[in-house]
Amino acid sequence: MDLSNHDILVFATHSLVPGDLDGLHQPALALTSPAVSGEQENDGLLTMGEIMWMRLNADWVVLSACNTAAAEGIGAEAVSGLGQAFFYAGVRSLLVTSWPVETTSAMALTTTLFSLQAKDSEIGRAQALKKAKISLIDDIEGKGFSYAHPLFWAPFIIVGDGR
Repeated sequence: MDLSNHDILVFATHSLVPGDLDGLHQPALALTSPAVSGEQENDGLLTMGEIMWMRLNADWVVLSACNTAAAEGIGAEAVSGLGQAFFYAGVRSLLVTSWPVETTSAMALTTTLFSLQAKDSEIGRAQALKKAKISLIDDIEGKGFSYAHPLFWAPFIIVGDGR
């Protein structure tokens, strides 16, 4: 699939680090299982190596999944795995996570972030992320609990161009 004409790409999925699966030696994003898609020649993973071969021209890629800022391997720098691959492929900015994320709060944070940017074309990614985090912290709406704990909002970071 040619993704080079998209400004924003969002992957809301599961992320894998090396060793999560037998034989997985590089970070990957879980896509559709071959058992579901019927494509037996495809393993259902978008690996770091495959991402590096992509030619992208996106302003922003959102990796709303667990550990997407993880290192390529033990002892490597953070964001050296999937992050490095997306930058190599031509992306200018990433929203990544530093540890596992909870699904509902991740969805709330990312949709609020994009809603803020849709309402105000002058707001940058970093400012929109800050406001989305504050909104998540302040929102209880009768749920009986709060997403104020950093576990829910702190793993999300912007790497690259925050404008």
